[in-house]
Amino acid sequence: MRWSQAFIPTLRDDPANAEAASHRLLLRAGFVRQLSAGHYSILPLGQRVRLKIDRIIRDEIDGIGGQQFHLPAMHPAELWKKSGRWEIMGDEMFRLTDRKGSENALGMTHEEVFAQLASEISSYKQLPQLWYQIQTKFRDEPRPKSGVLRVREFTMKDSYSLDLTQDGLDAQFDRHHAAYQRIFGRFGVDAVDVEASSGAMGGSDSIEFMVRSDAGEDWIVTCGTCDYRANLERATSRVEVIDDPDMVPDTERFATPGIRTIAGLADGFPEVAAPDRQIKTLVYLIDGTFTLVMMRGDHALQEQKLQDVTGGIDIRPAQADEIREQLGALPGSLGAVGVTEHPIIADQALAGRRGMVTGANEDDWHLRNVDIERDIAVGHWADLREVSAGEACAVDGGELELWKGIEVGHIFKLGTKYSEVMGAIVQDENGESHPIIMGSYGIGLERSMAAIVEASHDDAGIIWPWEVAPYHVIVTLLRQQDDAVVAAGDRLYADLTDAGYDVLLDDRDERPGVKFADAELIGVPYRVTIGPRGLASGLAEFTTRSTMETIEIPLDAVSDHLP
Repeated sequence: MRWSQAFIPTLRDDPANAEAASHRLLLRAGFVRQLSAGHYSILPLGQRVRLKIDRIIRDEIDGIGGQQFHLPAMHPAELWKKSGRWEIMGDEMFRLTDRKGSENALGMTHEEVFAQLASEISSYKQLPQLWYQIQTKFRDEPRPKSGVLRVREFTMKDSYSLDLTQDGLDAQFDRHHAAYQRIFGRFGVDAVDVEASSGAMGGSDSIEFMVRSDAGEDWIVTCGTCDYRANLERATSRVEVIDDPDMVPDTERFATPGIRTIAGLADGFPEVAAPDRQIKTLVYLIDGTFTLVMMRGDHALQEQKLQDVTGGIDIRPAQADEIREQLGALPGSLGAVGVTEHPIIADQALAGRRGMVTGANEDDWHLRNVDIERDIAVGHWADLREVSAGEACAVDGGELELWKGIEVGHIFKLGTKYSEVMGAIVQDENGESHPIIMGSYGIGLERSMAAIVEASHDDAGIIWPWEVAPYHVIVTLLRQQDDAVVAAGDRLYADLTDAGYDVLLDDRDERPGVKFADAELIGVPYRVTIGPRGLASGLAEFTTRSTMETIEIPLDAVSDHLP
């Protein structure tokens, strides 16, 4: 492509309100343009990158037996109601009613549709199968931000494995895991695999692939001395043992006028109410059920863990008036002692604790000498605590680090959640019927493009890795009016193109500084500069974008310096 004929609308200044590096640089370098909040046009340079990402993904998924589909983006509501996710997805699902009054949705993902297609498989002899597509998805994101990282319309590769047995699912899951490592390696990014929550997808095992970046919205927990890695929504750590008395007297009320916080209670009564001796009682409405959630006073609740444990669809903190109506007090004086009419869920760090302090369910009063096993009817124990940086790893006791990352891929073991409701049932060799066991595996294309930029840029612009670069080399002509320079540039452009390289010829009538700045901004891996002075000696300048090192090489030996 000749730059003089290309549409590459570079910008000299950073766009307003573009905070993430990928957002700023993809706009400045002319890869994307915003149409509206959360909706982006992919321009020619961006499309070249996305197509290379697409090609790498298809290459690796085809390599493990994938068969590509293309499914509708708009789905009838009946499918999602059948799976139960019409309600689970809530306001993030784009819903519309057609002229006949039928309810539809723009697909956020395609488990339901693939499971319905899988219902045409009737025999175990047709398994295993691996199906995938690369399709537009939609999410009514309430706060789009960071360019193509958090949007309302995006492209995703989603693949689905179909097996008769759990062993078959495990094997396909492992093959996907390895394929994803190869994919992200070819993207040129260090994508770390971490334990994750399955969330609304359901199923059992779930692994995310994360690229470290301050622009990310996920917090990742890793151990400095072992291989433990997990999303904060799933992470655990070693909780120190607190020495409690073997026995405590009966609970005793004591006045706590005006005290509404853990810190206030600890300051006012340090001899009995240190934060690790307090019970923090939170109240949630879980699918409409008024529920008490107990945490140690110095621990924070991780809400995704609560959702995973309960399987709740609609989870929210109870309002003050709802709490007073049910418990007789406001937050700050709440507790679970003597409560039997509401379910109680407690964090594991409270198991067996004695000599604790909690609210008395009467404003300005608390209880001391609480023995949890004796005084509180806990219905369910679970890991609900949010891990903090510096805590001890649950595996080897090493110090845990907390960092932000961008999710570029996610793989799930779905099990039979969707096949059962969609009637995807097969008969085994003995004629017995079994629901197909499914796995689901996703990669976001535009998100991957942004993650690559986040991981590979400098102050001058983007630094594209070779396999995903829009062009491999840019041939920059100095003094466009010099016929010999133009002729040499045309020959090199043709020779490199014939050799299979993607080449951009900068034949614009612009100052050298403008051309150099644009080349660095768009991030092509190598630049070959042809000018009258070097050409007289048969030489050209060869610049490596990643290091900005420039050397002189013979003009007829350029391909020898390219990968």
